Amino acid sequence: MKTRGAAALVVCAVAALAVLSGASQADDPYLARARALHLSVPMFDGHNDYPWEVRDRAGKDLAKLDIRHIRTDTMTDIPRMRQGGVGAQFWSVYVPASLAGQRAVTATLEQIDIVHRMIARYPDDFALALTADDVQRIFGEGRIASLIGMEGGHAIDSSLGALRMFARLGARYMTLTHSKNVPWADSATDTPEHGGLTAFGEEVVREMNRLGMLVDMSHVSEETMDDVLRVTRAPVIFSHSSARALCDHPRNVPDAVLRQLPKNGGVVMVSFVPGFTTPEAAAWDTAQEAESARLERLSPKDEAAVKAGLSAWVADHPRPKVTVAQVADHVDHVRKLAGIDHVGYGSDFDGITSTPAGLEDVSTFPALTAELLRRGYTELEVKKVLGLNLLRVMRAAEATAARMAAMPPAKDAPR
Repeated sequence: MKTRGAAALVVCAVAALAVLSGASQADDPYLARARALHLSVPMFDGHNDYPWEVRDRAGKDLAKLDIRHIRTDTMTDIPRMRQGGVGAQFWSVYVPASLAGQRAVTATLEQIDIVHRMIARYPDDFALALTADDVQRIFGEGRIASLIGMEGGHAIDSSLGALRMFARLGARYMTLTHSKNVPWADSATDTPEHGGLTAFGEEVVREMNRLGMLVDMSHVSEETMDDVLRVTRAPVIFSHSSARALCDHPRNVPDAVLRQLPKNGGVVMVSFVPGFTTPEAAAWDTAQEAESARLERLSPKDEAAVKAGLSAWVADHPRPKVTVAQVADHVDHVRKLAGIDHVGYGSDFDGITSTPAGLEDVSTFPALTAELLRRGYTELEVKKVLGLNLLRVMRAAEATAARMAAMPPAKDAPR
């Protein structure tokens, strides 16, 4: 439970930032209610790629991409997280699918190191959370619970020993694939090889259950989703995916899978990625990728020419606008098919190059919450979306791990 002093600290911080930004809660009663609800339960964001920004743009040097103060070159910083009422953040320790073998393992270790160093650098604002109780305690202290999410099973190099060590270092979910297949599971955006999970892939899921790691099904094929739901003993998550019925993108969740979630207990954390939100934005992304490929074929060794050509194309083909309301439509759809207990937020901030209007950075989460209130969601329903659903999933995964604790670790597949 939040202490009175911690609550006052967070309320003052949020109010001060609202004044600085020119925002007046009195102008929008739904936004005022949304901000209050963000202070009542820890709001989970399922996916933030700031750690990769530190690696890619700052050479792993946190000081060069310091988030102590408001930045203009990232979607993430501490003052805006406070303004956005973020209570629990899954920090992605993404590494590209192009990395394989030991290179992927090493890069993932380095990304986990960035998260641990980030938490140590900002101890007044962040604390590592390993359990649901940790999340609630840290939130009650007025800090942001920081959890580690691995993005892509290539990170373990088909080693259950590596998986176990990542769990000991604090990883609390793993996305089974990224953009490419792994040797034991099919990706949503690659040519199918396995028809879902292999026998070893099933062992990976069971071992994650035994370890208390959440199985993340963002990025996996529909066949892999079905196999996971058949094998897992704990609720699953989609850390940053939306509804395929509203935007027919392979990264989104099909209705048939949404209908299975109540039995499993899992949660879809709706993404803010424009190309996952509307068909128009998805079509624009496809056209932009095709133009980029065409320019690279024309000028294979001239990066500047490709960049200039793509900029000209974008100027002639403006990106379709995506709105907060259209993101809320995906929350509505998950709620309609799976139920209010099975939906949350998964922004993908700092992992995307464009955002919906009104959801530009980590300060804007209350705008989406206000939209849900405007649509008639009760305060209890909103609290479930913000954090109660994820806390329940974490507790269920922890209970599953406790039941499986006496089981011997799974064995690696022969190499």
